[in-house]
Amino acid sequence: MAKSNEPIPWSLFSAGGMLSAILLPILIVITGILVPFGFAPLESLGFDRVHAAVSGNLLVKLILFGFIFLSFFHWAHRFRFALVDMGLRKIKGLIGFACYGSALAGTVITAALLWRI
Repeated sequence: MAKSNEPIPWSLFSAGGMLSAILLPILIVITGILVPFGFAPLESLGFDRVHAAVSGNLLVKLILFGFIFLSFFHWAHRFRFALVDMGLRKIKGLIGFACYGSALAGTVITAALLWRI
């Protein structure tokens, strides 16, 4: 049987999907519903304390980077296969390059932003 690199993107896909399924709903509820409608003002969430913890703690930055990195690659893998399944098999290589390239670019931008915090 021929060796394949396919397990690497599939493992990133599954890890990103699991983390996104666990963490994104609560982030959406807090930042999209509770804070904008005044149910949880930023003062009660301790925004300054949270910002200080994120900006001063390398471990928190690494965890955020890992979550964002895996979410980007989960999106890239899912979007790549969705486009190929819709009938764009002829440009499968270009689609893979564009999807994984944009996930890599997003990861680099995330790393730069987290480094500057």
